Amino acid sequence: MKTIILVALAALISINSVGQAPTTDYRTTINEVVTSQDIDWGWLNPLRGDKSPAAGQLWGDRTKNEPAGFLVKFKKGFSSPPHIHNITYRGVVIKGLLHNDDEKAEKQWLTPGSYWQQPAGEAHVTAANAEDNLAFLDIQEGPYLVKPTSNAFDNGEQPVNINKTNLVWLNAADIKWVDKKSHIQTAFLWGNHEKNQLRATLLKLPAGFNGYIKNLSPNFRAVIISGGLTHQFSKKEDKNKLTPGSYFGAIKNGTSIISTTKETLL
Repeated sequence: MKTIILVALAALISINSVGQAPTTDYRTTINEVVTSQDIDWGWLNPLRGDKSPAAGQLWGDRTKNEPAGFLVKFKKGFSSPPHIHNITYRGVVIKGLLHNDDEKAEKQWLTPGSYWQQPAGEAHVTAANAEDNLAFLDIQEGPYLVKPTSNAFDNGEQPVNINKTNLVWLNAADIKWVDKKSHIQTAFLWGNHEKNQLRATLLKLPAGFNGYIKNLSPNFRAVIISGGLTHQFSKKEDKNKLTPGSYFGAIKNGTSIISTTKETLL
């Protein structure tokens, strides 16, 4: 396949949050790569120790009041007690089967590539039901805390659970910012595609893709959900092999050189 120029638009900076999740991201991105092998793991809820899922940081610090992205590993059969969080978070399943809903709801197992949103203050349980369970979580403010349901409140947002089979995909011919011959697909997840607004999409690259992602905004981050790719910021650098759970960010007007051998979702 010939080289494709892919122009990616991401969120701009500043913050605006009163109870609901921020609609903008104030933290400017830098050129950085975190491979799945580089991640340091700890406990998502240190107070519960090994009864808690494991957490690995990709960017930011979930223990502070700042945007952060991190991975969460769940053991098979894990089921949390009913609880709330002080902030809204969003998640994408990378491996396994995950459930996130009201404690009385029937299990709705979300498969890899599925998406959910958990509003601040909303009581829920989280469960896992495969040998290996891994998810990516995104927050736009912190710290990320777990609190009892006695502290529940309504922040005006609604929970969302979307299995990958319910995602709506746009083909390259429907997207203005990619080459129509690239066979790239995208599915919108959250946010507002107006100027300066935080937004997130899934991007599906075909096997054999060779091209570029050029970031036109101060804020761009990508997490590999499935498949894999090689990545460089310039042809002078060594190539990084990025597997599911890996991450790369880019500066404004920065270019990422990427290639795939199999279909890849990020």
